[in-house]
Amino acid sequence: MPDIVSSVFATEGLIWLIIAVCVAGVVRGFAGFGSAMIIMPVASSVLPPVEAVVFLVAAEIIGPIPNAPAAWREGTPKDVGRLILGAVIGLPIGIWLLSGMDETQFGWIVSIAVITLLALTVSGWRLKGALTHRLTVAAGTLGGFMMGVVGLPGPPVIMLYMASKLPIAVIRANFLLYLTALDILLFGMLWFMGLLSGPIVILGLMIGIPNMIANVIGARLFDPSAEKVFRNVAYLVIAVSAIVGLPLWKG
Repeated sequence: MPDIVSSVFATEGLIWLIIAVCVAGVVRGFAGFGSAMIIMPVASSVLPPVEAVVFLVAAEIIGPIPNAPAAWREGTPKDVGRLILGAVIGLPIGIWLLSGMDETQFGWIVSIAVITLLALTVSGWRLKGALTHRLTVAAGTLGGFMMGVVGLPGPPVIMLYMASKLPIAVIRANFLLYLTALDILLFGMLWFMGLLSGPIVILGLMIGIPNMIANVIGARLFDPSAEKVFRNVAYLVIAVSAIVGLPLWKG
């Protein structure tokens, strides 16, 4: 165990991982989403593809726990269940693709995906049509696939819910429940497939403690009237994170 802990503190880019996870925790606590888009570009710049996803899940699996009871009361758990049903379909396919992906290719995919989806979100582009059960399951399937292959489960679901007329508090609660459940599901699948790395799991769980504190802070900052300003700041952080994660800087 001391050797594992020593290897954790020797992780390249540790300070950037800690900063990314803490900022992501505040954003997720406030908005209910966006944390993976902050963490993954940074993690993919210092860790191999599989380890980057393992780190993301381990760092986030305990962070939202304090906010989960309120999210359960404010959200619509049945809709979240449909999202998870879809994720069960898409997640294994994404993990299978991830396990054989080249590091440089992975870094480009993550950063380009984040920048593209961020641009769509900022521009105001939204899915059209009613929020049907089939559409909810389909969004969950795509989100599960994206979680498995690049660690980004949120964008398809974000686009879906932003098209709805649900109150922002309900949307935020559903995001939080969906992403928390997906983290647990992915952790179990990675373990079943033998892809978990002990040192990376410990690293993620250790950084998960400040992530939990950051989630609580973000939740206390939540105020629908201040949402526009806060999301603009979150978009800026996400964009900078995506640019930092480009393999371009590795030479």
